[in-house]
Amino acid sequence: PKQEEGGCGSRHLVLDALVGTILSQNTTDVQSHRSFAALKQAFPTWEMVRTSPPAAIEAVIKSCGLAETKTARVQAILQLLHDERGECSLEHLREASDEAVKRVLGSYKGVGAKTISCVLMFCLKRFDFPVDTHVWKIALALNWVPKAATRDQTYEHLNAKVPDEIKYALHVLLVKHGK
Repeated sequence: PKQEEGGCGSRHLVLDALVGTILSQNTTDVQSHRSFAALKQAFPTWEMVRTSPPAAIEAVIKSCGLAETKTARVQAILQLLHDERGECSLEHLREASDEAVKRVLGSYKGVGAKTISCVLMFCLKRFDFPVDTHVWKIALALNWVPKAATRDQTYEHLNAKVPDEIKYALHVLLVKHGK
């Protein structure tokens, strides 16, 4: 794995990786990276994001699209973390099993298999195989999965079939090719 500037692999904190991946949903890498950087500059701590008025956050991340929805989801996650753990952090997941990470992250609204898989692979350096739109379309075109397979079904299938030692490289290659 390479530490690409501004990308998923450069986010060392689990919560940074999760929020960055949420911001990347339904937008370009350029826009999501720009929004994440602007968010961190305007609100240096996750506690500040949690307690700030939604409109202030929406204004900062508007370039990545769906700012109202993404703000609501991020603030809901931060509030849950604050209520349950007393802090806005997910660093405790570093010691958790893959299944525990999937269970915790999957309990948050708006966090699906692709987002969880990105956090597992890029931030936690686990063997997982994220299936975004590019990977899904290529897998369908190559008949790696049935034509009616959903993204989540494709994730389940490919995550089980792709050997661990090539998951990262193959994912990056397919995304690059798909773009």
